[in-house]
Amino acid sequence: MAIKGVVFDVTKGKEFYGRDAPYNALVGKDCTRAVAKMSLDPADLTSDTTGLSEDQLESLESVFEGTYKTKYPIVGYTASRILTEDGSPNKDFRPEDQPLFQSKDEF
Repeated sequence: MAIKGVVFDVTKGKEFYGRDAPYNALVGKDCTRAVAKMSLDPADLTSDTTGLSEDQLESLESVFEGTYKTKYPIVGYTASRILTEDGSPNKDFRPEDQPLFQSKDEF
């Protein structure tokens, strides 16, 4: 799942994100809005933060930093984080400034 364009491997949280688990709807997409609103409404399963309140944005940051970045390995970034809306490279995206990958050897 992704939040703020950062892709997390939530495999170790399969009781929350696995098949038929309570937060399975969040898996496979950038669900930034849903996390900010603490919502599982399909309309909120998007990276769009337009119109969120200051409290929701603060909650998003708290959950992103305090839960996801501390519990789950970062395995990538979504195109929305590294590309502009027209598909060209985002000149402001600097890999060295991004949350670090935590890769695992699967072989």
